[in-house]
Amino acid sequence: MFYIIGLGLGDPEDITVKGLNIIKQCERVYLESYTSVLCCGQEKLEEFYGRKLILADREMVEQRADDILEGAESISVAFLVVGDPFGATTHTDLMLRAKEKGIKTSIVHNASIMNAVGCCGLQLYHFGETVSIPYWDDSWKPDSFYDKIVANLKHGLHTLCLLDIKVKEPTLESLMKKKREYMPPRFMSVSEAADQLLQIVAKRSDEEAGVQPDQQNEHGLRENTLIVGLARVGHDTQQILACSLSEMKNVDLGPPLHSLIIPNGQLHPLEMEFLQQFAQLKQQIL
Repeated sequence: MFYIIGLGLGDPEDITVKGLNIIKQCERVYLESYTSVLCCGQEKLEEFYGRKLILADREMVEQRADDILEGAESISVAFLVVGDPFGATTHTDLMLRAKEKGIKTSIVHNASIMNAVGCCGLQLYHFGETVSIPYWDDSWKPDSFYDKIVANLKHGLHTLCLLDIKVKEPTLESLMKKKREYMPPRFMSVSEAADQLLQIVAKRSDEEAGVQPDQQNEHGLRENTLIVGLARVGHDTQQILACSLSEMKNVDLGPPLHSLIIPNGQLHPLEMEFLQQFAQLKQQIL
């Protein structure tokens, strides 16, 4: 049997009783380490579970999936995922590969950032399409995700923005060598995400400068647009802050993982009341 088990968001104790019992009886247990990470780290997980974990990085999951599934026709193999198993398409692909090989599969669900964002008071059924904000570099600055944010705002929906992480990413130079060398881990912060959004806003404003008012995009972001920053959701050190987009650029919410929410422009009174406690200035929510 091949199990994909969600670990939740905060610490080792967030795993379900069902998931923990499965881990204890599996022959091999893999810990996926690149779509997200737990604040506690691998060692604390191993201590709590009472067994060693095999770290599964992007290269192993995407290129050596058969190694992970090896023998699962006759033994139990577990694949551990931060959050919920279906939070990333990679895990869906693993399930399909297992079924192609005739391997039985089982899923153990858990909390993920997709539903835990309700901690800020914004109602989950008011959220539209989730977007991912990638790291930019000197030659690659994609901004297609911004159009999805605008589309959500147009329909009166909030947008959850998942911020990029880089774990065990090979350097450009090492890709041309036989020996891989990796960049230090990077985790995008809410301030970095806000900075990129502000650059997009400035670019779009310049593009609309010569456009007739009725043709301009009235649902785009502005420097004073209210946004919500979240850090380490589900952990004891969780932080939430509501402020303007320009103010978020200068915010430090501490260690990863961070997420960003773009609320719609017409908050429900209950959303407004709950979100008020996280605002720097009361008038920002009014």
